[in-house]
Amino acid sequence: MILTLFLILLVVALLFGWRRRRAAAGTFTVLAIAWLFFAGCGPLTSLLLGNLQSGFAPDVTGWGQRNVIILLGAGTVRGGNGSVEPSLYANGRILTSVSLYRACKATGADCKLEVSGGDPMHNGHAEADTYALTLDRLGVPRPDMILESRSMNTFQNAQNSRPLLDAYHADKVVIVSSAIHLKRAVLYFAHFGIRGEAVRGDYVRARYDWLPGTENLFFADFALHEYVGVWRYHLYNAMGWNVPKVPEENVTTQTHS
Repeated sequence: MILTLFLILLVVALLFGWRRRRAAAGTFTVLAIAWLFFAGCGPLTSLLLGNLQSGFAPDVTGWGQRNVIILLGAGTVRGGNGSVEPSLYANGRILTSVSLYRACKATGADCKLEVSGGDPMHNGHAEADTYALTLDRLGVPRPDMILESRSMNTFQNAQNSRPLLDAYHADKVVIVSSAIHLKRAVLYFAHFGIRGEAVRGDYVRARYDWLPGTENLFFADFALHEYVGVWRYHLYNAMGWNVPKVPEENVTTQTHS
């Protein structure tokens, strides 16, 4: 999105230059360069990330009697040997989920780890099934895993998790994802009556520099994607395009403190 807007401004500047409207061409050229530096040098990226990631802790406040830790998928990649593996962005979520699972089990409570994610990358294996192999190696028993392998996006993660949580009768739900993704995830899960405690698996920061950096541009794009997802949710609700929201009186999965 950042580079797209930069290119649009640059094309407009070129069109004005072609029409010999030098003042307008100069204005749009300056806007294009200013936009690129504002995002790529850190200020815009820092502002976007700060608003998205605030308020999410790396741990839970307490456990219930029947707990479900929901690990949201972050994609898969096809390795050099043809195997399908969790993406780089999934590692923090996986490790945090396993740490929480072990902490939960240490209390003597009943604990399940749900992995939610289909195959949006079209690598031939669902995120849930792929991550389960890693969870196996990290010591999470298969009977304590709940695999939800149909979801292709965050809204479906929430929608498809609701019946699984109801069947298990969870009294404590923890949602694990990247801090940058949690505001949207919590909003979508609340739509289906799931009041989960959000725990961040990773946290990113802008890097201030004199020249635009690709890392800042990437994170700014990622953040804008999250904001668009929130705005789209509210628009779809207003237009009646989302499935009906679960009424407050029918909320059955609550956080436990």
